Amino acid sequence: MELNDLFALKGIDPRNVIALRHRPTAQLLQAALPVWAEEKPNLFNLHQQTQGPALQKAMSGLVGNGFVASFIGQNPGKATFVGLYEIAGSRPMDRKSYWDIPEHHELKAHGSFNFGSDDPRESIEFFDLVQTDFYQSWRGKLIVDWPPPERSWWRRSERNAMPISAILEESAFVSTLPSWDAVNLSWRQLSGLPTSWRIALSQWRGIYFIHDVSDGKGYVGSASGEENLFGRWNSYAAGGNADRAHGGNKLLKGRDPENFRFSILELLSPSSKEDVGRIESSWKVRLHTRAPHGLNEN
Repeated sequence: MELNDLFALKGIDPRNVIALRHRPTAQLLQAALPVWAEEKPNLFNLHQQTQGPALQKAMSGLVGNGFVASFIGQNPGKATFVGLYEIAGSRPMDRKSYWDIPEHHELKAHGSFNFGSDDPRESIEFFDLVQTDFYQSWRGKLIVDWPPPERSWWRRSERNAMPISAILEESAFVSTLPSWDAVNLSWRQLSGLPTSWRIALSQWRGIYFIHDVSDGKGYVGSASGEENLFGRWNSYAAGGNADRAHGGNKLLKGRDPENFRFSILELLSPSSKEDVGRIESSWKVRLHTRAPHGLNEN
């Protein structure tokens, strides 16, 4: 069975469907898209509501009677189903209106398409994409074969055979948190952690490390308060606001958080709260993170 057979079963003409396989080159965006598809569907949809000139033209021809079938490329030659979106309408949007949408700045920070000053268009079409109930129980589970070449990331469905490769039991968009000693997150990733990761980190107390890759300096901190590691790291995430990403630490102020990496040095048991300060101090000594060699003020 092929993707077009599924359309036929629902009375949808494949000639009215454009299939998209989102496989961005930006690693941060690659990591974020599955999380958005699962937990931030509006942000995922915003990512695909504006397009480059060629795809914009193709989608414009289907306004009112066509669809976009969205997939994410997680493995070579494969595409994981996100959803089928009706192209319900579109409207021209000038550059100012585009950037007046706050989420576009978040998309840009992750490496998504943006209507920048280098784009010769005076306006861009903003498509009203409305997600349908087409096999929504298979979001993250339906895998199809994507025909070569992979760099052709959008296709007219009726011209391409996309055999169903698998229907998974669990969503491929829900990733498992690595073991604590393998956690290595960027500052941007802190703002988009999957729910299961947040729950796990909120149960872990311990000593963490912030590495500024721009100059190699580090900061050692401890998390034993409310929500433990997640609560502390969430203060650095600051909702994506770089000006507040210092988390209240004096020597982190003025640094670019895009250069920060977050890892865990040691997990602590709930009963060890009285020893947290001593253990934290021990790590500062061993890693030489006290000023002027590092970013700990004391």
